Amino acid sequence: MRSKIAVNSPRARASNGSARARARGTAKPGAPLYVQIMRALKQDIIGGVYPVGSQLPTEDELCRRFSVSRYTVREALRRLRDDSLILSRPRAGTIVIPREAAGSYVHDVMSIKDLLAFATGARFAIESIKMVEIDADLSLRTGLACGREWLMVAGFRQVEAAEFPVCHTECFINRDFAAVGRLLQRHSGPIFPLIEDLFGQTIVEVHQEIAAVLVSPALAGGLHVAAGSAALVMRRAYTTSTGEVAQVTLNTHPSSRFRHSMTMRRVKD
Repeated sequence: MRSKIAVNSPRARASNGSARARARGTAKPGAPLYVQIMRALKQDIIGGVYPVGSQLPTEDELCRRFSVSRYTVREALRRLRDDSLILSRPRAGTIVIPREAAGSYVHDVMSIKDLLAFATGARFAIESIKMVEIDADLSLRTGLACGREWLMVAGFRQVEAAEFPVCHTECFINRDFAAVGRLLQRHSGPIFPLIEDLFGQTIVEVHQEIAAVLVSPALAGGLHVAAGSAALVMRRAYTTSTGEVAQVTLNTHPSSRFRHSMTMRRVKD
């Protein structure tokens, strides 16, 4: 029988203060409010406040708990459904469901600000930092011109409580900004804000491309997939206000763990 955990139960009351603080952005300022609420509810689910088979509070209860509109709550719940954590049924409420063992990486980004907030949620475990010269192969993969040296930072991104890495990341940093390399082993968030802070630059554009590839033998073990299995490479090029490419990042995602979500709306002329 499914149990229902009311918002005024002792366990839920104990979590309300910390969850409300997270939803108000004390943990990750700058994220949209619905993203903060989604993360607070996800943490409650992972932490056992709402175990598998239980019901989340109603929309009205969540609106009161977080002091937000019904639209904001519905958007947060939609993100949890997209992440396969909950299931909403008519007259049955919103139920916490088992997550697929393989997991998936849901990427729904609308702005550089949102990208910053989202990237903060995946820890970058760095395995190597070195200067490399862009040869023909790297030029094809990164879109960078041959012959110049760039700082290459490589490793795996891991989401908290996930069994396997989200992706393998190769970050190429413009030689002019390579001094950030000294800070990266102690840095937990995305890299491009460091470039902005240290060098007074502003990233004004991020160009993204997604391509299908096969997982190489060199990456198969770290990603816990078979060599030759399907993967998606997301390439992002970060451009400053002066038109200079400050950073190029290649994220290789096993296809079974990646889903790209994008919302399009009609705009009046």
